[in-house]
Amino acid sequence: MILWGLVIVLVLGAGGIVAWSQIGVMAAEPEPLAGVRANPAITVEDAEQGIVLAPADGDSDFGLVFVPGAKVDPWAYAPILQGLAEEGVTVVITRPWLNLAFFDPRGLDAFTSADPEIDTWTVGGHSLGGVRACQLAADADALVLFGSYCATDLSTSDLPVLSLSGSEDGLSTPEKIQDARDQLPDDAEMIQIDGASHASFGDYGPQDGDGTPTISADEMHADVTRAVGGFLDAVEDRAR
Repeated sequence: MILWGLVIVLVLGAGGIVAWSQIGVMAAEPEPLAGVRANPAITVEDAEQGIVLAPADGDSDFGLVFVPGAKVDPWAYAPILQGLAEEGVTVVITRPWLNLAFFDPRGLDAFTSADPEIDTWTVGGHSLGGVRACQLAADADALVLFGSYCATDLSTSDLPVLSLSGSEDGLSTPEKIQDARDQLPDDAEMIQIDGASHASFGDYGPQDGDGTPTISADEMHADVTRAVGGFLDAVEDRAR
């Protein structure tokens, strides 16, 4: 009887976690996503490895694996990352198990297999996805953080790192970003985007506990494309 009781408790607990992970998922805003799907400069594939954005001409020798934030629809990151695909980067947006990156044990190669011909891969992520990206960074050529920080000590590595944060972020606040700065290499590039909130790094609408953005979505997309694009160019040059 005790054994059966434990089994029932475990089953109910597992079922509760699965149910919780599906409730309150923040959906991608339809209008920005429609723009991605209609963009003639890129291809959009709903692949086994994730959502793959690639330049339409197929000319790509650099990749970015991007891990979504907790309980955020992966498609919500397609609009802010499409500019990189336009510039020649193949982007793979992962689909974390149970919508939470920490429940996804897959290694980086589970996602880079979307394009085996690419030799240089950066890993990145937003919020909790960025924390998970830090754990995968040992197998990557560089790391990009969107409104996030590492709980993994990378300070003694020679990994190129770009950290983008928002001045109005109410979740990964500027103070939290600074407090975790010592987990990154001394030469990590730290950029705070003026007017950006936590949810500015995706197109999924307002988020509880967040600040109020004073930057438009178009401006945010352009700033991120410019910052990440320049960083990836430097990483690619270094890899040659």
